[in-house]
Amino acid sequence: MTAPLELLAQNLLVPTILFFALGLIAALARSDLSIPAGASKFMSIYLLLAIGFKGGVSLAAHGIRADLFVTLLAGVALSLVIPVLAYALLRAMTRLDRLNAAAVAGHYGSISIVTFVTATSLLDGAGIAHDGYMVAVAAAMEAPAIVSALWLAHRGGGAAARPIRLGREVLANGSIVLLVGAFSIGALTADRGMAMIAPFIVTPFTGILCLFLLDMGVTAGRSLIGARHFLTPGLLAAGVLIPLAGAALALGMGTLIGLSGGSLFLLVVLAASASYIAVPAAMRMALPEAEPGISLTMALGVTFPFNLTFGMPLYLWLTL
Repeated sequence: MTAPLELLAQNLLVPTILFFALGLIAALARSDLSIPAGASKFMSIYLLLAIGFKGGVSLAAHGIRADLFVTLLAGVALSLVIPVLAYALLRAMTRLDRLNAAAVAGHYGSISIVTFVTATSLLDGAGIAHDGYMVAVAAAMEAPAIVSALWLAHRGGGAAARPIRLGREVLANGSIVLLVGAFSIGALTADRGMAMIAPFIVTPFTGILCLFLLDMGVTAGRSLIGARHFLTPGLLAAGVLIPLAGAALALGMGTLIGLSGGSLFLLVVLAASASYIAVPAAMRMALPEAEPGISLTMALGVTFPFNLTFGMPLYLWLTL
């Protein structure tokens, strides 16, 4: 187990995470560092487009097979259910109101790309086989959690709810339209489409992600300063309990549909992770009233390091 732990520790020292830390430190130090609002919105749109398109291309490459279809359905089901479970835990363990609890819950059930990449690197380093179509499952798990979060935020109305029908709020939400639309376009155009726009969505992706996370770090730090009263011990405990609950659900569902070994491990990791790319971008557009510092502090400050240092060795032990 020593080698996997060393590999996981090395994956903490990557530019994306360090740029988030830089933004967080700058904000806490009261620096005037900032990203223009227009640039921030562009990066959100770009990341949603790139993640969706690459997921669609991956789906096209592996084809529509029975095992892929069943695993995709399982991933979507987990992505829909986990935010509801997370919301219930947050409301029971914390003082968050409905809007902020829904925004935080939406980050769970969706996935962390860096956590997923780290998990595949762990499997590859250990020589453990896994199905390539799990990349498509990861992409398919982005949008359903956003749908659940919007439903949780707007059900029953309330002061924070917009005076429009729930169906339109969910189905016409710009983030979901872009993510699902890009996924569909990627699946339709496949490798030919990827070859045409790869210089735009592949090469610059990590650099733009670094800038996005720098902005998220600044936003999280400033929101943290302004919303310190939200960060109770219950909220921090929920940042550990929610991924464990998601992992348990995925372990049971994955075993039920016949997944094993590396593929089961990846499904468990996906269910245990918390998004800090697609969902923060979506919540910024869909629920601007919510405090982003709460969600980002939990997703990046609690759940992400927990999964990399303690969670993954546990999930690996449970699935292999």
